[in-house]
Amino acid sequence: MTPAGGAGPRSRRAFRRASRSLVGGVDSPVRAFGAVGGTPVFFARGRGAFVWDLDGRRYVDLVASWGAIVLGHAHPGIQRAVRTASVRGLSFGAPSPLEHELAERLIAAVPSIERLRFVNSGTEAVMSAVRAARGFTRREKIVKFEGGYHGHSDGLLARAGSGLATAAVADSAGVPRSIVRDTFVLPYNDLPAVRRLFERWGERIAAVVVEPVAGNMNVVPPAPGFLSGLSRLCRASGALLIADEVITGFRLRRGVIHTEYGARADLVTLGKIIGGGLPVGAYGGRPDVMATVAPEGPVYQAGTLAGNPVAMAAGSAALDALTPAVYRRLERTSRAIADSWTREARDAGIDDFSLPRVGSMLGVYFGPAAPRDYREALRVDRARYAAFFHALLEHGVYLPPSPLETTFVTAAIGSREIAAIQGAGAAGFAAVAGGPG
Repeated sequence: MTPAGGAGPRSRRAFRRASRSLVGGVDSPVRAFGAVGGTPVFFARGRGAFVWDLDGRRYVDLVASWGAIVLGHAHPGIQRAVRTASVRGLSFGAPSPLEHELAERLIAAVPSIERLRFVNSGTEAVMSAVRAARGFTRREKIVKFEGGYHGHSDGLLARAGSGLATAAVADSAGVPRSIVRDTFVLPYNDLPAVRRLFERWGERIAAVVVEPVAGNMNVVPPAPGFLSGLSRLCRASGALLIADEVITGFRLRRGVIHTEYGARADLVTLGKIIGGGLPVGAYGGRPDVMATVAPEGPVYQAGTLAGNPVAMAAGSAALDALTPAVYRRLERTSRAIADSWTREARDAGIDDFSLPRVGSMLGVYFGPAAPRDYREALRVDRARYAAFFHALLEHGVYLPPSPLETTFVTAAIGSREIAAIQGAGAAGFAAVAGGPG
């Protein structure tokens, strides 16, 4: 494998130029390398398990467009579907059969969804699902969990204040307190805290929104009984359960994962993978809840580019290729990486390292035992993660440039790539331990 190294001269020049026109030189904050230091690597192309930067350096990609790429870059079937659709038209702003054809396939794969609406992003999907929940229940309060990222809509950019039932404060400038005062934020995996909140506010809670497997505070699986307990509390109070499966949907299995943990959501949000790598999202669920959405009901939500024909075609092609064999391969690859990195960390004398994993979602955590919630996730040793990140970059493996994000594998990773990842990991742990890289 071609050795990689840090950002090359062309990436550095591109970043300087981008910084003159783009805010921070990037279009999403985590891309700026602020959490790991250094200059972001700019990519020119991707194919299979690899991405190439502007300087021609090749990397095994363990970011995978933040989970959206399951099959590998430039998958032939998806490329063919995109070419065919684009020849027929890039956008209609009107109905096309591609929309309901993909919708029917998603409904068949997700028992919690009986009717759905396409949007253009995961943020839109969750924002719209929350609006539908409020419209259906005629309530205003929303419950979310610390560290759970559900997009950047104003009402969900909030975290807990002091005290169990204290209204949240905004996590972002520009979000008024009046917007987040109806959002409660509780510790993930703390069902007793949710129960106490419902005892006080249950009749005013419209919905609980939760990532079935938290993927934006490292990787944090749900504790036994947590998701099923949320379902029971919601049903008892008349609130709705929104399963945010933008990351997990069709990545951990064909369909969604919350049902395997004993929950059945009233609304489900999807994204990333159902567009085959193109921008798309969806929300759906119970028909009586979805009937509140315009044009059938009073909850207004619209999108000029929603159901874009090229994205719909890419999504259908992705579903064609997501066979049981793909998920078995993802599991084998993820387990092999997790086992080797755990062993290599131990061999390097690094005792406080863990690698939480759920299917093809892996966490790289330098700190106390694998986190169970956001507060524990924040104990990560950021400096050691940065050292690990840059060592792997030097050895041709691209990790998420943040210690709180998820590492994703693709089905394009084979035995040679696994061996390269293992070798890069050994070098990374040596760098963390202070040895030679």
